[in-house]
Amino acid sequence: MDKKRLTKILAKADRRIVASLSADIQKKYRPVIVKGPQKTLAMIKMREPVKNSLFYLGEVIVCEATAEIDGVSGVAVFMGDDAEKTLDMAIIDAAVNRGVFSAEEKLSELEKEQNDLVMQENAMHLKTTVNFESMDREAPNDLNAFKKAQL
Repeated sequence: MDKKRLTKILAKADRRIVASLSADIQKKYRPVIVKGPQKTLAMIKMREPVKNSLFYLGEVIVCEATAEIDGVSGVAVFMGDDAEKTLDMAIIDAAVNRGVFSAEEKLSELEKEQNDLVMQENAMHLKTTVNFESMDREAPNDLNAFKKAQL
């Protein structure tokens, strides 16, 4: 599993699930905390669509941590200030980097649940979408009826 996908799944996951995955790793291996969870600021970079140029929108609080398993490090940077989740994510990243992470099936199930939830939310939003084109067609009829009523 690639890092971007792993990070996205873990970031969206409930803290208890991430803690459970980390606890399974900690039972089998002895992770060393290289850098404990710390709060810091990170710049948010955005791309302006007209000129396609980069600019900085502002700063956001992030929490970062580094852990090691058998000399192989893992890093996590998580938006917000959840120190425990960030440390657990770093331990999971170290296990993935070391090649000893064995819960990829659990992550795939979690990703499917997250995607299903996004699809449900998108479907709810689609129900509230207004078609302005159809409203334009109805407007003249309503306006004519209104004018006739005035006469």
